[in-house]
Amino acid sequence: MAIAANFTIVTLGVADLDRSATFYRALGWQQRGDPLAGITWFRTSGTWLGLFGYENLAADVGVLSESPAVYRGITLALNFNDTTSVDLALAEAVEAGARLVKAAERAEWGGYSGYFADPDGHLWEAAFAPGFPVSDEGTIEIEE
Repeated sequence: MAIAANFTIVTLGVADLDRSATFYRALGWQQRGDPLAGITWFRTSGTWLGLFGYENLAADVGVLSESPAVYRGITLALNFNDTTSVDLALAEAVEAGARLVKAAERAEWGGYSGYFADPDGHLWEAAFAPGFPVSDEGTIEIEE
C-alpha cells in the first residue's frame, strides 16, 4: 500500500496567534476560521497554512515544547515567475512585519532567491526558479 501524497495543510506553532494572523492577512492571504477558536487557516495555491498556538500544538502532538531554534531545518517556499516579483514579495513581507534574513541574490542553481522570517521565525524563501514556471493557479511542476 502506498500513502497518497495528499499534502493538504502545514501548521505552524506560533507564540501569538493574533499577531501571526495579522501578519499573514497583511500579506494579502485569505483567512478562514476564527483565531478565538485557537487555530486559524490561510489559503495557499494548493494547501492550507494553519496557525496554532505553539504550546497547544506541542500538546496536540504529545511532545514537550521547547524554545524553538532560530534554524529549524525547514523552509517554506513561494515561487514567482521573475526576479522583480521576488524583490516585491520580500519588500511586502518586511512591510507586513517580517524580518529580512537574506536579501535576494542570484543562486548557483541559476535562479534568484532570498529569505524572510515571519514574526515567529518561520523561514520563507521567495524564489524565481527558471525551471519551475508558476502556473496561473500558483502551482509549479518539477520535471524528472
